[in-house]
Amino acid sequence: MAACSNCGEANPDRARFCLACGAPIEEPVAPREMRKTVTVVFSDLIDSTPLGESLDVESYRRMLSRYFIEVSRVLEHHGGTVEKFIGDAVMAVFGIPVVHEDDALRAVRAVTELREALHELNEELRVEFGAELRFRTGINTGEVVAGDPSEGQAFATGDAVAVAQRLEAAASAGEILIGDPTYRLVREAVLVEPLEPLELKGKSQPVRAWRVLGVLSGAPAFARRLDSPMVGRDRELERLRTAFEDAARTRDCRVISVIGTAGIGKSRLVKELLASVDDEASVLVGRCIPYGKGITYWPLRDLVRRAAGELTRERIEELLEGDPDANKIAGRLAGAIGIAGSTSAPEETMWAVRRLLEHLARERPLVIAFDDLQWAEPTFLDLIEYLLGWIVDAPILIVCLARRELLEQHPGWLASSPNASAIVLDPLSEAEAEALLDLLSGEQELTADLFLRITDAAEGNPLYVEQMLAMLTEDGGASEDVAIPPTIHALLAARLDRLEPEERAVIERASVIGKEFWRGAIAELTPVEQRESAGARLMTLTRKEFIEPAISIFPDEDGFRFRHILIRDAAYLGVPKEIRAELHERYVGWLERTTGPKSSELDEILGYHLEQAFQYRAELGPVSDKAAELAARAGERLGRAGRRAMAGGGDVAAAESLMSRAVALLPEAHPRRSEFLTELGSARMMTGDFAGAGDVLEEAVALASAAGDTRTESRALIEREFYKTFAGSEDATLTIPEVTSRAIPVLEDAGDHLGLARAWRLRSELDIRAAHWGARAEALDRALDHARQAAELREVGFLVALLAQSLYFGPTPVEKAIGRCEQFLSDVTDDNSLEAAIGSTLAGLHAMRGDFDQARELWAAADKLYETLHLSFRRAARSYIPASIETLAG
Repeated sequence: MAACSNCGEANPDRARFCLACGAPIEEPVAPREMRKTVTVVFSDLIDSTPLGESLDVESYRRMLSRYFIEVSRVLEHHGGTVEKFIGDAVMAVFGIPVVHEDDALRAVRAVTELREALHELNEELRVEFGAELRFRTGINTGEVVAGDPSEGQAFATGDAVAVAQRLEAAASAGEILIGDPTYRLVREAVLVEPLEPLELKGKSQPVRAWRVLGVLSGAPAFARRLDSPMVGRDRELERLRTAFEDAARTRDCRVISVIGTAGIGKSRLVKELLASVDDEASVLVGRCIPYGKGITYWPLRDLVRRAAGELTRERIEELLEGDPDANKIAGRLAGAIGIAGSTSAPEETMWAVRRLLEHLARERPLVIAFDDLQWAEPTFLDLIEYLLGWIVDAPILIVCLARRELLEQHPGWLASSPNASAIVLDPLSEAEAEALLDLLSGEQELTADLFLRITDAAEGNPLYVEQMLAMLTEDGGASEDVAIPPTIHALLAARLDRLEPEERAVIERASVIGKEFWRGAIAELTPVEQRESAGARLMTLTRKEFIEPAISIFPDEDGFRFRHILIRDAAYLGVPKEIRAELHERYVGWLERTTGPKSSELDEILGYHLEQAFQYRAELGPVSDKAAELAARAGERLGRAGRRAMAGGGDVAAAESLMSRAVALLPEAHPRRSEFLTELGSARMMTGDFAGAGDVLEEAVALASAAGDTRTESRALIEREFYKTFAGSEDATLTIPEVTSRAIPVLEDAGDHLGLARAWRLRSELDIRAAHWGARAEALDRALDHARQAAELREVGFLVALLAQSLYFGPTPVEKAIGRCEQFLSDVTDDNSLEAAIGSTLAGLHAMRGDFDQARELWAAADKLYETLHLSFRRAARSYIPASIETLAG
């Protein structure tokens, strides 16, 4: 039956218009699924069956009802969603419908509070029913798939749910067990006891778990490192100092806000300020919290506790000694912070706070820092605005630390006051981020590549640098990959979840494209009904600083890029794999249409998106014909990109990777597979992977032969001969004459100049073993001619170096050899290793001519290049040059 969206009448499935009101019946739309990282709580009662047997069914039902009401109250108070009651068990999820950065800690706090609440409930149950309830809990964090809450489809599925249930089953009465992913997110805020890895039903490997002993009151989910030296904030610190000095000089109130994204260094900067004024001023600190009862004036509790030493009305009165209104002020404050009496009207509370602060600032300046002001209640923001305007004859500086969300939610806050200012913290520069990582890593050794990966991924955010390094240290430094630390992912996922649905849809589509994207591509990937507003959503995301304008490679398209690559990664992780696959494929269509004939220049990019479209489909089920077609298209694109990288003299390792991905995607019967296998074998030999080269070359020969492809078979046989020669095979060189004699005519008929260059180079290997340097030079000359016709720069470079060596050792007159080598050297561009090879050969030739000073100069230049490029093997292989120079010089 189909329900009418206008009147709610149930209609037959075949109805196109409502039988009651005549409105069109809308086609049912599948609920939108989301991938989310959430924390799952699974609690179950222990020995409930014997308890139910011993009690009357009505009494047992009342007991359970009381229990479930209490469970729901506590879990929902902390932001959890109770998904279902299963018999005596309860499953709740933190992160649905909305992700919070501290979902894991909320879950642990909630269950800890529930354990305490159950003690109180049991006292009542023992009196009323002569019985009590005992429960145990498992908590785990992980990725789940959830439906759209607005469609009533919010239930979560995934391994994280199963593990939470298994942890609960492994717990004893009253125990709370948390999994490793949860522990990583809450370890700074909890007291735990590690357990031996647990053998859980259905899990192939033992699971790490911890027993929760308690939760630290007021502790954040993860502590921020404020003990390392401050880097790159001298100018901002000077502005804060100036604001303090102005307040002290004029004896009035100043407010300065420090605004920036999470982790950008707000707390570290203000800590430096507070330390610098500690001898000159009184310092108080308060922090807003994201949820809870009576949180409006929570930062005042922190201030009073620090100023008075304890939270009592009597201590507040003592602080106000000498003020005739001390009793009245203390009463208002005690009520506001929830320690005595009832809360007064906001204006009464504001008056009391002002009088307290003015009293504290009578004899020396007062500096107050309010952290996490983006979570402040509007009434608290009104309080700060009131203090700024009404404090009289009191040198007070109020420093407000907040994320950019504060300005989004309250854009005009303090904007009109001349005594209010703001500092917006930008990311650290590249040099500053590197300096910070140096300081944080200390004696820990990081490879140059890993160091660069961390600084690149962090993009100037100090917290990101810190957390990536911490995760690396915790994992033993075994991986060279830099993933999003769970703490950072939680921050970004929460920020993304605050977007409107249409904004979220746009940023998710942008994440599929990559770090940079274009307006037209976003419109192409956006549902038809939302395309008109896609441009406006991009502007909103720019204003909210998720993205920023970028130079476009397409003349008629506006370009954008993510402000931080980790925002892109977090957004991408929220897209279900089925949708990712569709969007990657659709983006390829847009990019091919946009670039037209030039799309071949983007083979690597197009190949990547096709590869992703295929892989996600393969992960979700059997490979369909459509998925297989995507794989073949991806393989062709990636193979061409790898071939282009090899020909252009670029990164051989990158070319090898592209070729490997290509052959992994192409089916055995694909006509290009044997070609790419041949080129993959060549690339692997260049990277030193001779075992891998041999395997793929054998397959290439077999496939080409079976297909009757004589050209590719000839190429593959030539590369196999190179493999046998370089790998030191016993029959190396024995089959070279036969292979080259058969291959050269085939390759000439096919006009395959690269194949001919490789064939003549292979034939020259026979001459070097016979010490026929003149013949080798002739063969290499022919190879060089073909390589130049093929425009294969890498092959040209190899051949020039080999030819120069042959001229050195062969019968060519020295003058002629020098002339040719100098010509080779003048043709070299952007290839320092080739310049070193030719230069060293010229050094030896000049020594033969008696120009020993020039010879030494040439060798010194070549030797420096080898050292700079870390080519120690090639440097050692050329050590005969300086020896021959000095031998000839006598």
